[in-house]
Amino acid sequence: MSLPKLRNIGPKSAAWLRQVGLHSREDLEAAGPVEAFMRIKRAGFKPTMNLLYAIEGALCDCHWQEVPDARRQQLVAEAEAAIEQLPPPRYKPAAAPVRTTVLTADTVELPPADPDEGSDGNDAEP
Repeated sequence: MSLPKLRNIGPKSAAWLRQVGLHSREDLEAAGPVEAFMRIKRAGFKPTMNLLYAIEGALCDCHWQEVPDARRQQLVAEAEAAIEQLPPPRYKPAAAPVRTTVLTADTVELPPADPDEGSDGNDAEP
C-alpha cells in the first residue's frame, strides 16, 4: 500500500515521508510514528504534532483526532525527548541593514555623453 492511500496522510505528508525514505506502510510501521516524525524534522521540514498524531492514526487506521489522549501524551513525550537530542540549529548572523544610495549628477562624476568628447584615458597633450 502506498502512503497516499493511508488514512490521515495527505499529499504533503506523503511527500515528506517519501523524501525521508518511508515509501510504504511497512516502512512506516518499522520506523514507528516518533521515528518517522523525527526523520522529517531532521530533514529540515517543520512538522507539527498533528503529523505525529496523523501517523499514529494511519498505523491504527483511525482519524488522527481519535488517537486517545494517553497515547498522544506518550507520543509527545517521546518526540520532545528526541527533539532535545538534536544538535542546536546553526544560525547565520543577520545581514547588516541595507542602505539605498541614489546617485545623481551632483554626487557622481558622469562620463561624457559623446565618446569623442573628454579624455581618452591619456592625459598627455597631443
